[in-house]
Amino acid sequence: MKTRVLSRIKLLVLSLAAFTSAHANAVTLDEVLNQTLEKNPAIQQARLNLEQAAGHRLVLNSITWPNIRAGVPAGIQGGHRAGEDKLKAFIFARGLFAQPLIDAAIPPSRRLGDIDLLIAEQQLNVAVVEQLHATRLAFYSALYNRGLRSIRREEQQKFEANASSQKDRYEAGLTDRAAFTSATVQARELDTQIAAAGQAYAQAQVQLAAMTGGDVAANSPMPEPDGQLESPPFAVDLAAETKAAIERRADIKLARLIVRAANAEQRIIEAGYYPLVTGTLTGDLVPVSGIHREGSTRRTDDFDGSEAREGTVYTWRVVDNGRVTGALLKQRATREINELACRNLEANVGAELVRIRNNIDAIKSRQNSLAGGSAMAEQNVSSIQENLMQGIVSELDYRLAQNASLDVKTGLLTATFQYDVALAEWDRTTGRYFQFSEDTARNVR
Repeated sequence: MKTRVLSRIKLLVLSLAAFTSAHANAVTLDEVLNQTLEKNPAIQQARLNLEQAAGHRLVLNSITWPNIRAGVPAGIQGGHRAGEDKLKAFIFARGLFAQPLIDAAIPPSRRLGDIDLLIAEQQLNVAVVEQLHATRLAFYSALYNRGLRSIRREEQQKFEANASSQKDRYEAGLTDRAAFTSATVQARELDTQIAAAGQAYAQAQVQLAAMTGGDVAANSPMPEPDGQLESPPFAVDLAAETKAAIERRADIKLARLIVRAANAEQRIIEAGYYPLVTGTLTGDLVPVSGIHREGSTRRTDDFDGSEAREGTVYTWRVVDNGRVTGALLKQRATREINELACRNLEANVGAELVRIRNNIDAIKSRQNSLAGGSAMAEQNVSSIQENLMQGIVSELDYRLAQNASLDVKTGLLTATFQYDVALAEWDRTTGRYFQFSEDTARNVR
């Protein structure tokens, strides 16, 4: 008796530990999205690229800064003259200050540095949108496959209960062996489908762990999505949403910045064929002047080497206007290609939103049809099961009714999953993954 009690206590402790472990790994959609923002490798790489662009901006802007150089030649000179030491140290100070006065490349270079920084920022935003969207889809996929596995397990339990009932009837001589065998086969037919759903669920868990920067090793605990698939109402103003999407989508902003950068690079190439005027100031400083010796006629006995010179430098490096070597034509073609890609991206927003809205409406209609048919399928199964116990209908009739009920439940779950995926695609297309403080009402669904 004592051993049996200890065994029950041990089983209870193990069950509580398993429940606690599973509950500890449970994550909501908001939690996985926050973890993606903080730990996702692609987002972290985009942040590093932003820091690199900030350093490159300083390099491009440095063309406007003055060029200051200093040199201090020093040494020891030797020789012997009456009344002087054999060795004597000397030192000079030399400086150069150059400031560009007129350089046509300076404005586009500064502009390009600023644009590159904005491009890196928008690339970070695009990476955030892509990774958040992928995380959201992985979360929905995990919920879907877990629900699919649960539905099939529930149906399998009904088949197993039917098989057990048919076994009792067979042993009691109320039915033949064929009915019992058919019921057993029905229960085992779902094993493959349950295993496939479990494998898909495990793959979604691994994807979630990878997106959130977690450990994807075989023995590592995987996130357990907390929640269920839902079908929130959907009603939008298509014209307003299209206009807002064109204004706030990160990829469209990035395309516009790329066009601006291509234009700045073209202007830099063109500026290379204009003259450059630079102001210069050079000087030498000799700390100690020569000593004048009375009666001496040598200039080296009396000197002052300190001096300063100022002026301007005019440089014109033009060889051709860029059309001969093709540099200007090549950059202009690049700019025009980028402009065309940007216009196409903006023009496709409306058509894309129309397609997603029509898809959502179609899925919603299918959901309503399946929801109405689900109750009827359950009633049909219950009725046929009663008739089966009385021997009025065959095992095949029960199998067909049960499979029809399973198809309706699976179809309803699939439609709900597709509805949530379509809503996620709508949020990505309209740029709703970023919540702006001055526009919170429109961006929160």
